[in-house]
Amino acid sequence: MLSTLRTRLPAVSRTAASAGQRRLLSIHEYQSMELLNSYGIPTPKSIAAKTAKEAAKVASEFGHDRLVIKAQVLAGGRGKGKFDNGFQGGVHMVSSPAEAEEIAGKMIGSNLITKQTGAGGRVCNAVMLAERRDPSHEYYVAVLNDRSSNGVVLVASNQGGMNIEEVAAKTPEAIITTPISFKHGLSKEEALGVAKKLGFKDEKAQSEAADIFINLYRIFKDKDATQIEINPLAETKDGAVLCMDAKFGFDDNAEFRQTDVFNLRDISQEEPSEVEAQKANLNFIKLDGSIGCLVNGAGLAMATMDVLSLHGGNPANFLDVGGGATPETVKKAFEILLSDPKVKSIFINIFGGIMRCDYIAEGVIKATKELNLEIPLVVRLKGTMEKEAKQMIKESGLKIIPFDSLDEAAEHAVKVAQ
Repeated sequence: MLSTLRTRLPAVSRTAASAGQRRLLSIHEYQSMELLNSYGIPTPKSIAAKTAKEAAKVASEFGHDRLVIKAQVLAGGRGKGKFDNGFQGGVHMVSSPAEAEEIAGKMIGSNLITKQTGAGGRVCNAVMLAERRDPSHEYYVAVLNDRSSNGVVLVASNQGGMNIEEVAAKTPEAIITTPISFKHGLSKEEALGVAKKLGFKDEKAQSEAADIFINLYRIFKDKDATQIEINPLAETKDGAVLCMDAKFGFDDNAEFRQTDVFNLRDISQEEPSEVEAQKANLNFIKLDGSIGCLVNGAGLAMATMDVLSLHGGNPANFLDVGGGATPETVKKAFEILLSDPKVKSIFINIFGGIMRCDYIAEGVIKATKELNLEIPLVVRLKGTMEKEAKQMIKESGLKIIPFDSLDEAAEHAVKVAQ
């Protein structure tokens, strides 16, 4: 999300590109709407339902037949997605409680596959029913961290309702970037200035848009958000200004003070192995390759994956044990790696600074014995207690293949995986 836009704003935080076990908390659309409403930000009336019967009941409570039903899955491209039961599309117009019940029944409990979910898709546990409001014009608004100004910016465009990355690439002049004072927030004058530049048609619409900009920053600051994206922000044919869709990201480091937000986390939308790794304080992201990578440090992880790719291999994961790993942590890391049937070899690449190589060796030996490891295990250890670690591996008598050269180790890990 927003990767191309961020290249057009050179110093906007590229948090989404940095590797980590949890890539910043996201919440469902219906939860986003509730959060917006709690700050006085107007949206179409929206209500979630977790069963088909409940969807019918919710639809009847609207009192009219102009409704939209949306699958609640944490992925983009829902409208063009396909469910694993064959049902096409995660967004549909409905005009009756019976139709809402029928479509909800096809969505809830099935996996929606989109361009962002991978082949397995993500399970839909709820749907959101919302009133249809007809836009006369659609805008784009986001609140983001900006490194160049060491602060927050409001990013807006009058070309909303479409892929903002394409707008940034083709017509960067259509994007307006406004720095926001961390202490004072966005003033009404500044917000009105943005609304006028975007082309809201009259003073009433400009004032409503300005209030939305101001309150979006309030949420950003109050809730330790990393990103708020409204696409589209619509000026409707009946003269209202409404947030039609919203995406939020929140800083994991603020979980201790944002318990209300983090209680909204839906782990059914996350990779199970990543959830399991988090419990052991491991940084883990599942990938699509066949070589399990166990390293210490994000930089070394990136270098390891690059050198594997250079030799024609495909990493199966990003697994960073950090600087405080213990033999028990290493064993748990092996369990997570081996839970993936696609893994055909394991490559351990450790540079021991704070991390002790002998701890890694102890954990590797323990895991190899207790887990009856059968796939090839390639190990490269450098740094603190390196000599002792290599001696431990040698004396273990296990089929652990040691290397000193990163290039040679990576080449062999690729070879045995094939």
